[in-house]
Amino acid sequence: MSDEKTSIGSIHVSQKAVARIAYHAALQSYGVVGLAAKNIADGIAQVLVHDPTHGVEVNYDGQAINIDLYIVIEYGTRIKSVAYSISNSVRYNVEKILGTPVNEINVHVNGLRVSDPD
Repeated sequence: MSDEKTSIGSIHVSQKAVARIAYHAALQSYGVVGLAAKNIADGIAQVLVHDPTHGVEVNYDGQAINIDLYIVIEYGTRIKSVAYSISNSVRYNVEKILGTPVNEINVHVNGLRVSDPD
């Protein structure tokens, strides 16, 4: 994904590494129950092969990092506030770890989960 040349070599960060950073930042956000598959085919693939970046899609065009998150949130939380919080948390963590600005973060709410009141 991002390549940087130094005097002693080069540094390459894969899209999967960025996706993992975004995944953990999203899971730690208030109101997030989990991440969801983008579509049914991705959901079936997730069952067959455990992917630690499930629900995160990273695109890099050589200049800009764009991240799509597919989440499930807790029923009763304010969707707009949770999505905004996730976006800020993911942006902060990715930029802090990579030192590269994130162009766009899209949060897709794929479902709501009602917690057991007991």
